[in-house]
Amino acid sequence: MYANAVEEQEVSYGSEASVDFQDVDLLQSHGINVADIKKLKGAGICTIKGILMTTAKKLCNIKGLSEAKVEKIKEVCKTLCDSGFVTAFEVSERRKNIFKVSTGSKELDKLLGGGLESMSITEAFGEFRTGKTQLSHTLCVLTQLPGSNGYSGGKVIFIDTENTFRPDRLRSIADRYNLDHTAMLDNVLYARAYTSEHQLELLDFAAAKCHEEPGIFKMLIVDSVMALFRVDFSGRGELADRQQKLAQLLARLQKISEEYNLAVFITNQMTADPGATMSFQADPKKPIGGNILAHASTTRIYLRKGRGELRIAKIYDSPDMPESEATFAITGGGIDDAKE
Repeated sequence: MYANAVEEQEVSYGSEASVDFQDVDLLQSHGINVADIKKLKGAGICTIKGILMTTAKKLCNIKGLSEAKVEKIKEVCKTLCDSGFVTAFEVSERRKNIFKVSTGSKELDKLLGGGLESMSITEAFGEFRTGKTQLSHTLCVLTQLPGSNGYSGGKVIFIDTENTFRPDRLRSIADRYNLDHTAMLDNVLYARAYTSEHQLELLDFAAAKCHEEPGIFKMLIVDSVMALFRVDFSGRGELADRQQKLAQLLARLQKISEEYNLAVFITNQMTADPGATMSFQADPKKPIGGNILAHASTTRIYLRKGRGELRIAKIYDSPDMPESEATFAITGGGIDDAKE
């Protein structure tokens, strides 16, 4: 029954969402070669907006695209898509397409202003055992459920860098919402990343999938975003290179979220700050990734342990949410409200 509901959802959603972006195939009617369009798609650039979001230098790095070709493609895209200034009212109208995905806890949803917002990156950071991976698993299920303000549910892309993804955990969360296990698991697209380069390549595949099934994918989860960067780059000598690669990954995540209107949820680790004791800070721990990650994340949530199964979430940084806290619990059915 649920599988049928999802199929119906997909049919009704595809027509509605395809208006949201223009396909690169449009370039063919403006004198761009089919082979060149295929090269763009191979690089994970499948929309007109996607071309405008990519620098000419990066487009020239695609094998077979010369500077002259890139210049012509860019010119055509500028005529097809208005990338200039718009009024604040137009931005307000565009933001009506944004949806929010529930976390499973009413208190946590309230803290986030209704849930995880699409077209933005939400980062959750904390020590081990604070509920980051549990929140990721709960979102895999809740993204598929219809929500408030006409949100119809959709599929999930999960990129796992720490080998912590467990389908059995999804089954126990699905039981809480009486969902069919097979249909629910079929709606989660999973990839295991082994290096920071592989992680970036997987985002091109993710963009291609979002293009193949327009409006179907609603959530992209990366658990965790920094783990492989910590392994691949060591010491201060490689720090600049690491931060540059990290900036590229985060920029790609932001572009995918805006291009295809999906919510991006990333988890992050923490580190002890040796200088904090000198400045008498109450909490000597801080999230890793530095200023690059701090500026890229739209909303940052700090998770910490409470008593027993309770966890405390605090808004660490947000453009529109006040700094406050919420308490939630980790249960057999995923993230839930704390019981008094």
